[in-house]
Amino acid sequence: MPAKIFLLGATGYIGGDALYEIAHAHPEYEIACLVRNSDKGAQVASQYAKVRLVYCDLDSAEILEEESKQADIVLHCANADHEGAVQAIGKGLAAHSADHPGYLIHTSGTGILLFADVERKTYGEAATKIYDDWDGIDEVTSLPDVALHRNVDKLVLAAGIENPQTVKTAIVCPPTIYGRGRGPGNQRSHQLPELARCTLEKKHGIQVGEGLTFWPNVHVADLSVAFLKLVEAATQGGGNATWGKDGYYFIENGEHVWGRIAKAVASAAHKQGYLPSDEVKTLSDDELNQLTPGGPMLWGANSRARAIRARKLLGWTPKEKTIEDDTPETVGIEAKRLGLVEGHAAKVAG
Repeated sequence: MPAKIFLLGATGYIGGDALYEIAHAHPEYEIACLVRNSDKGAQVASQYAKVRLVYCDLDSAEILEEESKQADIVLHCANADHEGAVQAIGKGLAAHSADHPGYLIHTSGTGILLFADVERKTYGEAATKIYDDWDGIDEVTSLPDVALHRNVDKLVLAAGIENPQTVKTAIVCPPTIYGRGRGPGNQRSHQLPELARCTLEKKHGIQVGEGLTFWPNVHVADLSVAFLKLVEAATQGGGNATWGKDGYYFIENGEHVWGRIAKAVASAAHKQGYLPSDEVKTLSDDELNQLTPGGPMLWGANSRARAIRARKLLGWTPKEKTIEDDTPETVGIEAKRLGLVEGHAAKVAG
């Protein structure tokens, strides 16, 4: 019997790319996708005629529970902070049998590691603390409750711990994701495109404080391969993957310093004719928040993590271009979104 997958977030950036990767690798899988309305449904149906559309939202607890009962695997790539959805999914998966457990692959994010800088309001400074998902797994799965995404991470972990025979859980924790998505809906990431947009609008590079903050990063296509490998492991009765209390996977292909990325964005925008120079200026927290909500955290709070588990157990190896190599293309895409014309730096500068 082909695997039955219930995917949440199919028209989003992460979920859409995961859908692309999984559907192309395994056309035999029976995939159902949550869609909020007919417009979203049409986006998915236009590319995936075999996909069954489930019209509801994350507050539709009864539908989520029923779909989770019927699915072999639930791949949750939608809102990482929606408690009700995870509770409903967990309840549905708990109805599975020990002979045929249900699998939940939930998407969190390394924003969960920002709490120390956010509490201290130390934005733009370097941090030495690096988390890992192997030797440091107990620390990662017991972070403070004030940490972003922690409330839902705890619910996912609890679902597997409370029903270990019937519910198998894995949390995927991606960092800064870059690259153009391949999904049927949103193909735009957030942190890097927003930095490019704000740079183009301000007409100069921007950074937080001294620009010394670290973040890990991964190309969206490499992230989708990690999802694929976990899905494949689930179809094999768990495979070599870790599930349950230690089933936590950082996904990264190195790390960057945001000040250097800010300079790379400004340099690319200048070379493409959108800025009069590649100057980078430090903005206040208020200015950053006016440009984009949470700007000081996005580019100024540290998130440092190492993806060991996926490499060791799943054989995951990132292959796509680096964030530095992707930056010029991202700048070009954002310039087009803003309606700018190459070579008119003087006009852009006013």
